[in-house]
Amino acid sequence: MESRTLKTIVIDDSKLQRTAISELVRKHQKLELTADYHNGIEARIAMKENPVDLVFLDIEMPIISGFDFIESLQERPQIILVTGKADYAMKAFDYDVTDYLLKPITAERFSTSVKKALANRSDPEPEITDDHHIMVNSKLKKVKVSVNDVRWIEGVGDYIKIVTEEENILVLMTMKALMESLPKGKFMRIHKSYIVNLEKVENFNGAEVEVSGHRLPLSRHKKILLQEALLNSSTD
Repeated sequence: MESRTLKTIVIDDSKLQRTAISELVRKHQKLELTADYHNGIEARIAMKENPVDLVFLDIEMPIISGFDFIESLQERPQIILVTGKADYAMKAFDYDVTDYLLKPITAERFSTSVKKALANRSDPEPEITDDHHIMVNSKLKKVKVSVNDVRWIEGVGDYIKIVTEEENILVLMTMKALMESLPKGKFMRIHKSYIVNLEKVENFNGAEVEVSGHRLPLSRHKKILLQEALLNSSTD
């Protein structure tokens, strides 16, 4: 089944760059350009009323940077970062972006990024059976998973591994798709490759989270968000 058209916006403080990327978006059959913005604040306000699937986002902008913009989003679409500097590459993928484009952008490289976004969008999504279970496809069969038994979820190449109290379940799916199916406020993505069950967190510091005796990496910009999430989950 072909993926549907992705609603797309472009955010770049340079009118020239914004126009160039917008033109590439308009020409792509699988993308629908809904708007373009010269700063992240303007875009964030608009996105609350009109959600999008994909954002082409410049990193170096006045008022708020591209990274600040990503952190400010509660519901995050796919992000393709755009910059003239290669120095941001490692930091970019710590934010779990779909791709990272260096200016000047060629049509071929742009097309490769879009293919990644379309592949993510067309990934199979887990089936939500009730408030306490999800149904996933693993080893050519459907597996019912109790969300209360999940310790953490780990990215393993093209797969994700669901680590439960009893077993590890390998699923062909994106972290984003699975995260969206999990109960709100119960799980948190602490790193590009890890999602944790907040109820299973035993300890954490600025670099690691301890879950059931295992130490998992914590992205630097996630520490404060984790503190808030744990506080909220304990008061629910």
